[in-house]
Amino acid sequence: MTKYPLVESFKHKKVFITGHTGFKGSWLAFLLREMGAEVCGYALPPSGPLNHFEMLKLGSKVRHIEGDIRDAARLSIELSRFQPEYVFHLAAQALVRPSYQDPADTFSTNVMGSVNLLDAVRTCDSVRSLVYVTSDKCYENLEWVWGYRETDQLGGRDPYSASKAAAEIAFSSYVRSFFGQRPALGAASARAGNVIGGGDWAVDRIIPDCIRAIEAGQPVNLRNPGATRPWQHVLEPILGYLMLAVRLYEEPKKWEGSWNFGPSTEEIRTVQTVADTIVSHIGVGRVEVVESPNQVHEARLLQLNCDKAHQLLGWHPRWHVDKTLEATALWYKAVMNGGAAEDVTRQQLQEFFPELA
Repeated sequence: MTKYPLVESFKHKKVFITGHTGFKGSWLAFLLREMGAEVCGYALPPSGPLNHFEMLKLGSKVRHIEGDIRDAARLSIELSRFQPEYVFHLAAQALVRPSYQDPADTFSTNVMGSVNLLDAVRTCDSVRSLVYVTSDKCYENLEWVWGYRETDQLGGRDPYSASKAAAEIAFSSYVRSFFGQRPALGAASARAGNVIGGGDWAVDRIIPDCIRAIEAGQPVNLRNPGATRPWQHVLEPILGYLMLAVRLYEEPKKWEGSWNFGPSTEEIRTVQTVADTIVSHIGVGRVEVVESPNQVHEARLLQLNCDKAHQLLGWHPRWHVDKTLEATALWYKAVMNGGAAEDVTRQQLQEFFPELA
């Protein structure tokens, strides 16, 4: 970290983020603003009556543009108008189950929307560093016990996973066809596992489902309690994205390629364990298993091999899973008890990033 100090690297820099109204995007945008960056976000309006973006009052802290990444002309215009040095692409339809309900929307957003972002970067000479976020689900998942490496086969049974694999193929094409001819531009794709943390209100995610049930005085219903996930706090991959972005800026071609960001196999927990732990930290609620006869296929086992990020990038998770679950539960507990989401989020950022102090 001494060669690439994060705060100093982003201070006064212009950073463009797609998907800044989403869960991960709002954490990233708020963090970069705390680091002193000039942030411009491009995304659809935040979804749902409760969302991290509005809780943080981010609309008044960053340059906020409501737009669809499928609108190629508008996206290109806004990117060129802002003239960013850094670009983080996070905008996506990010859930498996909705991808079965509307597969065409999932593919159009995750594939063609991503292509539109790549094409906008292609024609914007100010961009020095692009971090293109996809998913751990971009791999052809054989549900084996060892982690997938960046060189493993891409694929996907469900529309969401397949769309992320296709987005990776499009990225590789742009890097080899266009970005390779720009020596001052570094571009890399980032694949992260499931993330949890305060401020997530999405449907069909275990932590928000737990919180909604607890607030409603209802049991937490689990449809797949034995499924394991690579649980990590949302700030873990964000740390990886930032470290990768700075290296791409400083040495563009050295750091290109694809990068995995996930917890170790020792951090694996079942959905049942996660739900029980959250309920325990909140102090109220109960968990029940409800079998559904009409479940769509979802992978039960998926793990990343992150040796490349560990050994070359120097990225390592800062919080173990027990700390991650505790911090997540305490974020919601504080807000449920009347705390300001902005204050709680800032406190957790400073705890995770001592360099902000």
